[in-house]
Amino acid sequence: MKGRFSLPASILLFGVAATVTWAPSVAVAQTPEAERNATREQLRSFLATAGARKDVNIEFRQSDKNPWNFVGVAKDNLANSDMLEVVVGLSDNRTLAVIVYPHYHGGYINLGKAADGRGLANKLLNLNDHNFFYWGADDSGDVFTCYNFTLESGFPDQSLLVAMTSIRAQDQFIAALKPYIDGPAAK
Repeated sequence: MKGRFSLPASILLFGVAATVTWAPSVAVAQTPEAERNATREQLRSFLATAGARKDVNIEFRQSDKNPWNFVGVAKDNLANSDMLEVVVGLSDNRTLAVIVYPHYHGGYINLGKAADGRGLANKLLNLNDHNFFYWGADDSGDVFTCYNFTLESGFPDQSLLVAMTSIRAQDQFIAALKPYIDGPAAK
């Protein structure tokens, strides 16, 4: 009698090797929450390094309001804004957003408080054709410019760096918004 197993030894060994090789890959699979936490730590490290660059010069910290957001402020080398408030957020659907809220005359630019809110909204739409950041307004009417990244192909460190180094360039567009914020006298 051949014993309990009638399969040739080479097939049996292949099966054992495949099981051993496959098992560790199952063990390292991360839950979506663990993956999001790991990405947040990668983003934290990236922002510490990128923020310290002379062409970015923004110190980022984790938001007190949302643990998935990092916030920072750009104040130097701005011709049209008081400052640029920057929020870098990690969504639960595998995207990153770099959101820039320009501050003008001591606060946010708001559609409802602008001298010509409708004209401001139209100008924001038009600016979308002149910039790789897009312009919009949040639920409270505060104006922002933003760029989104998908994480489907991994962490976009090089593309994110391009966005970081382009934050201050968003200040130039505030000059085109001033007439709608301040009124006809600003034209």
